[in-house]
Amino acid sequence: MQTSTIDLDATIPALNEAEQKRERRERKLTILAPLLVLVVALTAWELFVRINKVPPYILPGPILVVQTLWNSWPSLATSLMFTAKLTLSALALAVIGGVGLGTLFALSRIVEVSLFPYAVVLQVTPIIAVAPLILIYVDSTMAALLICAWIVAFFPILSSTVIGLRSADHNLRDLFTLYEASAWQRFALLLMPSALPYFMSGLKVAGGLALIGAVVAEFVAGAAGKETGLASRIFEASFRSEIPLMFAALLLVSMCGIVIFIVTSWISHKVLGHWHESELKRER
Repeated sequence: MQTSTIDLDATIPALNEAEQKRERRERKLTILAPLLVLVVALTAWELFVRINKVPPYILPGPILVVQTLWNSWPSLATSLMFTAKLTLSALALAVIGGVGLGTLFALSRIVEVSLFPYAVVLQVTPIIAVAPLILIYVDSTMAALLICAWIVAFFPILSSTVIGLRSADHNLRDLFTLYEASAWQRFALLLMPSALPYFMSGLKVAGGLALIGAVVAEFVAGAAGKETGLASRIFEASFRSEIPLMFAALLLVSMCGIVIFIVTSWISHKVLGHWHESELKRER
């Protein structure tokens, strides 16, 4: 019995060390594999432009795009801040409105039947068709852009919240009823934890859609001047045939979207990582 205990004590640290090594390898692979693909793609792009002597006004190389981004950084940084502010504000409003209305839908069948069809109509109507009307009836351009971006980001939050609140296990519902839990206890201890995974999934989708809505709305608005976003920089550069500047602004839009996805994924991992199956690491 003593020998068995000693062997077990020696085996557990070895297993933990092997697991840590496996996780480190996975982490390195997750970072290095996409970087390798990016380097190969950018190298091929640059070689194609140089070998075929493609003019910059048709297709600039990655080096020229980076140079343009560096040279135009002051104006592009201001536009980036405007787009990021618009996107995050729309996402915050979508979270507040989507969670609030989704909770009402899940708790009241009458409210859902009355309002859900209009939420669907709002979602399926293309924002590029609605944006001109919003810009006509709303005096403030910033408010109009915010409404457009909010419309695009709102429905994923609403839908995921409703589905999540209704996904609580029926056996647990019966258990809460058996113990005569209050409505608040049922909501806070059962419905909210059940809805969190769905909400976090909807949040990741809504973050990207808020950025898309902000860019599309600004394209439709055709706003120009100092207080404008990256879409306006792209719009202006297209009129002037400044293709490298268009690529530089587009690069910043993509980077903004990537940062939003990384942040929302990090939040999801922090919220769900210790208890939900979607975030727990398993042996393959």
